[in-house]
Amino acid sequence: MTVTDTPSETRPATRPPRAGRSNGQWKVDGTEPLNPNEVWKQEDGGLNVRERIETIYAKEGFASIPPQDLSGRFRWWGLYTQRKPGIDGGRTAQLDDTELSDEYFMLRVRLDGGALNLAQLRTLAEISTEFARGTADISDRQNIQYHWIRVEDVPEIWRRLEAVSLQTTEACGDTPRVVLGSPVAGIAQDEILDPTPVIDEITSRFIGDPELANLPRKFKSAVTGHPSLDVVHEINDISLVGVVHPELGAGYDLWVGGGLSTAPRLAERVGVFVRPEEAAEVWHGVIRIFRDYGYRRLRNKARLKFLLAEWGAEKFRQVLQDEYLGRALPDGPAPAPATGPGDHVGVHLQKDGLRYVGAAPTVGRISGDVLAGLADIMESVGSDRLRLTPHQKLVLLDVPGRRVRGVVGKLEKLGLTTTPSPFRRHTMACTGIEFCKLAIVETKATAATAIAELEQRLADVTEQLDTPITLNVNGCPNSCARIQTADIGLKGQLVTIEGEQVPGFQVHLGGGLASVDRDEAGLGRTVRGLKVTAGDLPDYVERVVRRFLAEREGGETFSSWTRRADEGALQ
Repeated sequence: MTVTDTPSETRPATRPPRAGRSNGQWKVDGTEPLNPNEVWKQEDGGLNVRERIETIYAKEGFASIPPQDLSGRFRWWGLYTQRKPGIDGGRTAQLDDTELSDEYFMLRVRLDGGALNLAQLRTLAEISTEFARGTADISDRQNIQYHWIRVEDVPEIWRRLEAVSLQTTEACGDTPRVVLGSPVAGIAQDEILDPTPVIDEITSRFIGDPELANLPRKFKSAVTGHPSLDVVHEINDISLVGVVHPELGAGYDLWVGGGLSTAPRLAERVGVFVRPEEAAEVWHGVIRIFRDYGYRRLRNKARLKFLLAEWGAEKFRQVLQDEYLGRALPDGPAPAPATGPGDHVGVHLQKDGLRYVGAAPTVGRISGDVLAGLADIMESVGSDRLRLTPHQKLVLLDVPGRRVRGVVGKLEKLGLTTTPSPFRRHTMACTGIEFCKLAIVETKATAATAIAELEQRLADVTEQLDTPITLNVNGCPNSCARIQTADIGLKGQLVTIEGEQVPGFQVHLGGGLASVDRDEAGLGRTVRGLKVTAGDLPDYVERVVRRFLAEREGGETFSSWTRRADEGALQ
């Protein structure tokens, strides 16, 4: 058996398109569309479909929606058709979008910075109960995702969301997606600076701007001022990470060009220091570089990471300064190593003397009833703020110290624990085949079953797991659950057992993002031929964890062990 490694200290081969032919870069090749997606985006922008949804489709029903709106422009308003029930994973690649699609939608509510107040939380709960069959998932992008949404109900859902200052605008599509933000922005004792003003300025000025609503593909952003590095900054198109300049004080370090999917690439530091008051302007410059220079000829090359692979960070900085800002930015320091866990689970002291309480659902799956229960808990202790995290967790803010024990107990009754087992705390899962048209295997229930099994099977060694072992479960190769940056990343595929195809996973080992246990991000390795069926997943994880504990040296992490372990130990 041959081991195929992706070295954790190097960038993977995210190659730019071949030279000598048009790549569809607007500032280089002109704006003539070079593929069908670019044609319909120019013919009628995605933002324009809202009026048709409200005046035509919601009244005349699903059958009235033409294909380019249904499978294209609806995404600009957070709407994807969900997977038709009963279609197995073996047919995912065989059927077209029309055959895979049900007459119901996933609706994504963008929560920039993951921030919610009490009125917003109650509204989200009501929408889940009345329109989404009780569904509500916390995504690893700090969004809430509903399922079973009918087009007839969308205008009323928008009305309710917008009445409490929530939106689905550009939650999907070739647009600036939700801006990740530190879940403890403005309240953490050890915060370098509060990113809330930057996130608010970006969303108020630029979300819904037609000038930024036709990008080559999606554009992912993150801003944090917390030293735990809690917004997965290495895998976004742009991240602003809190640092302290020795002369200029607190500000941001700029990272660009990260992204996973089938061609993973970690973001790079541009090397500049960004003052807080100019952060939104710098963000605007970076997204316009992507709009103007991003590759549009091929969809699978249309992310910022491919442009960065061609240009490099030095040229990117020069173009940003010369063409988009009109001035040079000062050199700046890199972020310090992470100071603690970035999921913020547990009870912690705020800088105003109150507490914030971080709790873990199981792989982000909650419900309208849970949202309503959270609202009741918040109201009972006088809290008006909740935050979602990029790790599918939630954080309740502003809890008086004397009320913490009661809050923790009520959260447990909702299925939300502040003291999760290592496996519940560190397992994520994407939507999977239950609703996603791209998926090949089921994920949420598979991950939940594995967590329950591992909590029992490994109870005798839990205390030895002094460093996290992350388990990320994905239903297809696209890595929505970040499989390449997990200790154990599972990529959904069909596995042949005794001539029969069954749901299973290719295994990635030893990946991770910068954290308190790891100074630098790195992508996991794959062992050729190492696959596991969904049913055997708990057996495999138990086996490899026990081998790690038996073979580790000193305080070695699981990731470090997998990089040096004999491949037989990884089977």
